[in-house]
Amino acid sequence: MKILLISTSDIRGGAAIAAYRLMNALNAQGQQAKMVVREKLSDNENVIQLGSALPDRWNFLSERAHIFAQNRFSRKHLFDVSTAESGLAITKHPLFREADLIHLHWINQGTLSLKELGRILASGKKVIWTMHDMWSFTGICHHAAGCSHYESGCGHCPYLAKPSGEDLSYRRFLTKQQRYAAGEITFVACSNWLKNLAEKSPLTRDHNLVSIPNPIDTNQYAPQDKQQIRRMFNLPEHAKIVLFAAVNTSDSRKGMDYLAQADRILARQSHDILFLIAGERGSELGQHLSLPSRSIGLVNPDQMALVYNAADLFVTPSLQENLPNTIMEAMACGTPCVGFDTGGIPEMITHKQNGYVARFKDADDLSAGIEQMLFSCDLARYSSDARSKVIREYSQEKIVNRYLEIYGTG
Repeated sequence: MKILLISTSDIRGGAAIAAYRLMNALNAQGQQAKMVVREKLSDNENVIQLGSALPDRWNFLSERAHIFAQNRFSRKHLFDVSTAESGLAITKHPLFREADLIHLHWINQGTLSLKELGRILASGKKVIWTMHDMWSFTGICHHAAGCSHYESGCGHCPYLAKPSGEDLSYRRFLTKQQRYAAGEITFVACSNWLKNLAEKSPLTRDHNLVSIPNPIDTNQYAPQDKQQIRRMFNLPEHAKIVLFAAVNTSDSRKGMDYLAQADRILARQSHDILFLIAGERGSELGQHLSLPSRSIGLVNPDQMALVYNAADLFVTPSLQENLPNTIMEAMACGTPCVGFDTGGIPEMITHKQNGYVARFKDADDLSAGIEQMLFSCDLARYSSDARSKVIREYSQEKIVNRYLEIYGTG
């Protein structure tokens, strides 16, 4: 089967990485999968960058300018919403015409317009859409953040400076309904949490909706010699190392304020803990921590398995998450995790079995979880349970087979 995956990028961001892994896993099982992207960063010959730099940049900038103007020239929610006014001409590409099946992923920021999405659906090809956030079933937002207006058609959007009953969110919701009616979509939620939210939206009502998690290569992400890796990175061999990783560690949605609060609580207890920070602007985060920290910058994806293995524990204080790749990767490496009770995180971390699920936005409970995991638990057992769960539920072979079933080949 010829499968065409469509994504904004191939390896920048969690959604892109998940799509890229799925493409590779499909090809490993004998399918003919290719990916069309607006931004290609890998050297994979199966990834094709469509368009040219200037028009693509214009699509991106014009959409942001529209949102900027809608919000009275404030940057506050500039990247919390997308309108899909313009994008690439996917349906004109030979790969689209040759494909038996179209698999959409995260397609914002100038990748697909709603008009082009309507053309894709009108083509008659089978369309699968893996949802990596809420955008596909809301008017304009990627995360509703507690707002339930999408359940009745949006409007009065809290992300807009001048919300009203017929504001931009309402108008784009109506446009999505019109475009989606051109064909049938199988929506795939990466977590049961996201599926439960999607079920409430009129946009998914006349389409199929299933839940399938993202895949991971459990051979690439696997336990390794911790002490050897620590020597490689010049890290202390006997300290308790807690890893925090994000593309941009200063992103407030990643919860660094709560991590800093938890750190201050732990510091009062005189524990021998080192925070290892992977991602952009990690040094800035380290300056806000009381306990010792080491920033190693943005790590090449090929090296991240080593970083997970260097740590005793992975902490993710994120406030908005679907099914984080970082938790899956850490657990596959046998590194237990601590995270807040939000999104798909409690589906991944089994509380006090392979990690610790802290009460949402509770820095005291977050610090308690870190302390218990490091100093009161059988980390070896937690490590084994973490990897076993990933192999059982997220290994790429199992996930590909589930996708092949909805593709109609398995």
